Amino acid sequence: MNFVKPKKYLGQHFLTDKNVAKKITESLKPITKNVLEIGPGTGILTSFLLKKKYNLILVEIDDESVAFLINSLLVDEKIIIKKDFLKLDLSAIFSGNNFSIIGNFPYNISSQILFKIIENKQLVSDMCGMFQLEVAKRICEKPGTKVYGILSVLTQAYFETNFLFTVSKNLFYPAPNVESAVISLKRRENFYLKCNELLFFRVVKLSFQQRRKKVRNSLKTLNLSNNLREDAIFDKRPEQLSVNDFIKLTCSIENDI
Repeated sequence: MNFVKPKKYLGQHFLTDKNVAKKITESLKPITKNVLEIGPGTGILTSFLLKKKYNLILVEIDDESVAFLINSLLVDEKIIIKKDFLKLDLSAIFSGNNFSIIGNFPYNISSQILFKIIENKQLVSDMCGMFQLEVAKRICEKPGTKVYGILSVLTQAYFETNFLFTVSKNLFYPAPNVESAVISLKRRENFYLKCNELLFFRVVKLSFQQRRKKVRNSLKTLNLSNNLREDAIFDKRPEQLSVNDFIKLTCSIENDI
């Protein structure tokens, strides 16, 4: 087999430029030797990763891609997990040890991949991946703009984000309708929040559900005391609050309810 037919239902858009592929793999700065590639497809990133002395595991759901990796790239079948990444138990892959993630992520599930990384932040030390340009911007954006939102706050609470470079849609087969960008994440040394994590997620999501309103109005459903609601932070809109502001806000709410 020397060809893989891209499947729309899997969101497959295969990168075709080897220079960009090399640049992506060189941008990964793994803290350990454990590296997990999500959706290798035709193996353009894999071919560079195999040259490095990584403890490499590939997660690929597409039978045709798996056959191509084995027959054309001579990838050892033992390092391929044929499953849906979103359903994987990540603690079982590297025996509970930390690992890095890399990939040209399917855009239809890229946000879900990011949330799974956040959910498993105790295992994922860093990541380098390709996202739709607008999603990449949202992940890395700082407070004070319309782009800054839920993805920005929840990701930056646990990881340092770095917008690396854009990739033209003409460098994919088939070409997507959007431009792409590569970003990297590096887990913060102190990534445990100083507040109730579930409440933090709830506060962030409620706040941005009505992003044009002041936080006071967005958080009405929490039935906060009038005393707390008089705090000046409640006069701000969510995009004006930094990650630390949201942590402080969550701590205040936690003590109030």
